[in-house]
Amino acid sequence: MRSVMVQIPNTPTSTDVARLAGVSRATVSYVLNNTSAVRISEATRQRVHQAARELGYVPHAAARSLRAGHSRMVLMPAPAIPVGHLYGRFLSEFQWALGRLDYTVVQYGGAGLDGDEAARAWAELRPVAVLVPGAGLGPQGVAVLKRSGARAVVTVGPGRVEGAHALLMNHDAVGHCAGAHLYARGRRRVGVVLPGEPGLRDYALPRLAGVREALRGTDATVTELPLAYTEEAAAELAARWRASALDAVFAYNDEYAMLLMRALQDEGIRIPEDVAVIGADDLMLGRLLRPRLSTVHIELPSGRDLAELVDRAVRDPGGEPEVHTVLGASVVRRESS
Repeated sequence: MRSVMVQIPNTPTSTDVARLAGVSRATVSYVLNNTSAVRISEATRQRVHQAARELGYVPHAAARSLRAGHSRMVLMPAPAIPVGHLYGRFLSEFQWALGRLDYTVVQYGGAGLDGDEAARAWAELRPVAVLVPGAGLGPQGVAVLKRSGARAVVTVGPGRVEGAHALLMNHDAVGHCAGAHLYARGRRRVGVVLPGEPGLRDYALPRLAGVREALRGTDATVTELPLAYTEEAAAELAARWRASALDAVFAYNDEYAMLLMRALQDEGIRIPEDVAVIGADDLMLGRLLRPRLSTVHIELPSGRDLAELVDRAVRDPGGEPEVHTVLGASVVRRESS
């Protein structure tokens, strides 16, 4: 039986990169770790990167973390709520901006974990920062993450948590815009959809409160409309619509608005003659409907600004937590209202 010798290539090291680039191992480390404390010419940086590409050298993340005393991983727990194009676009910008700052974004899908229990699972991965969407994390969870080495914990949601940086999402403003718009269009019996999907209540209730605030002291009424995201549920609501005598609806977002619009039209209810409809998010599909969907355009925080906040917090872990109110809202009036 003939034997065949197979040569397994050696894994390239930083020494190999240094030799090919004609620099020291320390210089390779400074360049590939993006160290700003040491001045290195642009030509040398390019030479090191070129040598690393030619050899297929990739720095060892665990070893780099040991030397630095922390990782470069920013952990993003997967949202427990349905997310669409708007949030997806923001997430892509955020990941790109963090990559430019030499961080790696890892999304963690911890199904069934919540609050401080989830924080313990995140802490096992030893991230340098954690960006937590939505509500649920408490002060104990923040403390667990910091004890595990996380230099920054940033929450994105309706409220702030002690010890964490916070981006406060002002969903009241979304509802206020919608309610004020419907009132200005002469509507006085306004329905507000409360979505039945799990996790959306923390966003839906502030939007409902915003509508109520916009109509406070007027002759208008507000009616809550619980609605599951199914054709059957929308058809049942539409079948009861004439009895409700509502002449307008803020449907939480564009997806719920489109679902309800179709069901109302199937019942022979005219839009906007009988019922004015407005959504939120300003999705492209809403512009393709007939009638075109009025909406509240939502301005999410800049992914680049958020990445810079994370970087500042990592560099100064003992600093005072920053709190920023974000989420701009403005009405885009179209034919449905």
